[in-house]
Amino acid sequence: MDIKNHNYVLVGLSVLLMLAVIASVCIGAVHIRVNQLWSMISYHMGLSHEATFTSQQLAVMLNLRLPRVLSGVLIGAALGIAGSAVQGLFRNPLAEPGLIGISSGATLFAALSIVFGGKLLSIMGSSHSYYMLSVASFGGAFITSLAVYKLAMRKGRTMITALLLTGIAINALAFSFTGLLTYISTDEQLRNLTFWSLGSLGGSSWLTAGSILPFVLIPLIVLPFMGKALNAISLGETQAVHMGFNVNKIKRTVLLLATMCVGASVAVAGMISFAGLVVPHMIRIGFGADNRLVIPGSAILGAATLTLTDLVSRSVVAPAELPIGIVTALAGSPVFIYMISVQIKKQQV
Repeated sequence: MDIKNHNYVLVGLSVLLMLAVIASVCIGAVHIRVNQLWSMISYHMGLSHEATFTSQQLAVMLNLRLPRVLSGVLIGAALGIAGSAVQGLFRNPLAEPGLIGISSGATLFAALSIVFGGKLLSIMGSSHSYYMLSVASFGGAFITSLAVYKLAMRKGRTMITALLLTGIAINALAFSFTGLLTYISTDEQLRNLTFWSLGSLGGSSWLTAGSILPFVLIPLIVLPFMGKALNAISLGETQAVHMGFNVNKIKRTVLLLATMCVGASVAVAGMISFAGLVVPHMIRIGFGADNRLVIPGSAILGAATLTLTDLVSRSVVAPAELPIGIVTALAGSPVFIYMISVQIKKQQV
């Protein structure tokens, strides 16, 4: 598929994302019609002085729906682009940031913050609780990815096989410690840990969206330009070196940017499974394996998918809310199994 067709696909995915955002903003306990949404936008931009909406609808949109939708778009894009980049780097469609321990490391440090952060909060003040949890998640993701990267170094080169095996070991270790923290936690801490492990956008606000924006924006800008390099790596590291690419630099950059994406996502929404694994698969099956399309396409489709998933999670058991991690797992597992069966059939033909 040439670049012109790539652009058509990206435009189509962008239209899907726009429709998902409009649906998520309008649908809920307080219903907002599309023409009312446009009236709100026009009114605040000074394009119209006629208000066809109520003050309640405006408050719900500005204070609840928009920050939640923005958080969902950012987190979905982050998980999608991180998953596609890691899969391209490892030349393995089953790879994702969780496989090399980034997600589990962020979760472990968040759990440490929940269980042992009470004493620190008594000193710093409870207003720092959100920041402490976010910093802990980011720190856990970075420390874990750095440890995996250093352990996988052999004679100045990063061995992909060693990176995967080390990530699996770090995953097991992090989940073991997280389980231990769950065991020793109080009832209130256990509820927080359970909520965190299931994932949710219920706590989203303008503050949370703004706090993760730079950590997501940088990978979204940089990673699409690495599609050509990842295409070269897919031919083999030796071939990529002969083509003039600095393979070790590419590995470090991809891992760093994927860590930023996952750390930001876990800090705000907890663990959300399958988003970084299934979305890149859907792009590859539908439009080919060219990373110049897969990486930006995964970001857009990931944002649309998580936005719609969040809409389902807060609508299916309304007025209660189903954790988004449960919805992504329930939807992602059969889709992933179906995609694997399709790939097996293609290989048998």
